[in-house]
Amino acid sequence: MQYIDQIDLKNKRVFIRVDFNVPLDKSGKVTDDTRVRAHLPTINYALDKGAKVIIGSHLGRPKGKRVEEFSLRPVVNILSGLLHKSVVFVADNVIEKAVQAVGSMKAGEVVLLGNLRFYPGEDKNDVEFAKQLAGLCDVYIDDAFAVSHRAAASNSAITDFVPVCAAGFLLKNELEYFNKAMGNPARPLCAIIGGAKVSDKIGVLEKLIDKVDKLIVGGGMAFTFLKAAGYGIGKSLCDHDMLDLARNIMEKSRQKNVQFLLPVDAVIAQAATAEAEAKVCGIKEIPQEWIGLDIGPATISLFSDALKGVKTIIWNGPMGMFELAPFSKGTFELAHAVANSGALTVVGGGDTDTAVHQAGLGAKMSYISTGGGAFLELLEGKILPGIAALEK
Repeated sequence: MQYIDQIDLKNKRVFIRVDFNVPLDKSGKVTDDTRVRAHLPTINYALDKGAKVIIGSHLGRPKGKRVEEFSLRPVVNILSGLLHKSVVFVADNVIEKAVQAVGSMKAGEVVLLGNLRFYPGEDKNDVEFAKQLAGLCDVYIDDAFAVSHRAAASNSAITDFVPVCAAGFLLKNELEYFNKAMGNPARPLCAIIGGAKVSDKIGVLEKLIDKVDKLIVGGGMAFTFLKAAGYGIGKSLCDHDMLDLARNIMEKSRQKNVQFLLPVDAVIAQAATAEAEAKVCGIKEIPQEWIGLDIGPATISLFSDALKGVKTIIWNGPMGMFELAPFSKGTFELAHAVANSGALTVVGGGDTDTAVHQAGLGAKMSYISTGGGAFLELLEGKILPGIAALEK
């Protein structure tokens, strides 16, 4: 795979695929520009080298139709402010108008294309749409790790029609930190896996058992394992179809001498609401009508102690329903333990990213991935189409 700093960009039309899938409020205002900032090193490098920069992204899931609430227009001012220069926005008829806009570009100028997912050919990895996008540029740079697990026209098929293709700095960092954590990690290596459903991460768990020295399981998915181990879990979340697989994973961890840790207590309530009465109880004592919604203090201590002395930590998934204050302590306390561990810490995107930033600990993590699904598929050992296209 080539990287952007290995290529001559001067006076070249450079198409950079980014992930500007930013959160918007009801008025259409960007509420968090983290994803835009993540691509600044790549964009600024291209500009500094005298490129004509064309930027393409998606936002939301408009499913091949123009949906105004998914317009990238709110990003224009954000990007312009961060780059300290005006950005031309091509809102409609992306290809036709983009050809005009790109044709008159000078070195150091920036064009942002409208939402690529407004066009059916994008999600279908359509060759003709890819050819049209390729016609806009001399060089293609993929910097959108977060969508690299999906084969789309703008990150897969396009590479067949652009003479020079490479990865940007964000994509490079994602792969380098992942390889540090999973390729040849400093040991002991500990994985923390949380979130709601075992079914979403069963492939990840099976893969990790072969790689890690310690495996911590929390969040809603922990109750499937606790149920499989014979505990009563009240009305807590449980993937009943996954009980046998959960037992197999626990047995495999024993056979491979992997320390497998589950919660020993929980914060429970009768409803998953901020107003519900919450209390702490041992895992063996969850009442029939109650729901486990966070790890308890004894579990926080258990998990935190398990991180002492480890050299590498991978974390994906919160320990509870952290978006509600009564059930946030477990996730936030574990975030502090991870941040203060002294280990190489790689945090998988999505909810975990949000929780770490809410805890004010983003700067203390070695790396926070921009990809949720892509990060998980890498953990499973899957080939990501966006990466494979660049390697090809």
